[in-house]
Amino acid sequence: MFELLNEQPFLQQVGDKGVRSLADARKFIIDGPVASYELGHGLFCVERQSDGVSIGICGLLRRDTLEYPDLGYALLQKYWSDGYASEAAAATIRWAFNSLGLNKIVAVTAPDNGPSIALLQKLGFVYEQTVDFRGVSKLYSLHRSVA
Repeated sequence: MFELLNEQPFLQQVGDKGVRSLADARKFIIDGPVASYELGHGLFCVERQSDGVSIGICGLLRRDTLEYPDLGYALLQKYWSDGYASEAAAATIRWAFNSLGLNKIVAVTAPDNGPSIALLQKLGFVYEQTVDFRGVSKLYSLHRSVA
């Protein structure tokens, strides 16, 4: 978690969470987005199945500025382009629709984040609109019937 939250791509695309020590990382994991945890949502650790190495995070977040739960994911850069984000996001979507009973989830990404946009489209998300979320962002949505 500490390494991920301090990688340059995470800082640029997601933002600086102020995690500068292992104690900060533990606090971030525990406190995290409390509103998400209270609703049964939150971030999961993504582990590589072959050896159990932690490679990132993925899950659903509740954000004050969004009407629906937001799919969030981030992997350590050395694990990009190996299909792990797709696998983790697909599992999160199944959990959202099948276990939580949600009918719609959204995802927000920077307009210039081509890999994230491609992943969302691969997963069946459809572009809805441009929103003001940490600057200009693209809002995508996925309805239960598509998953």
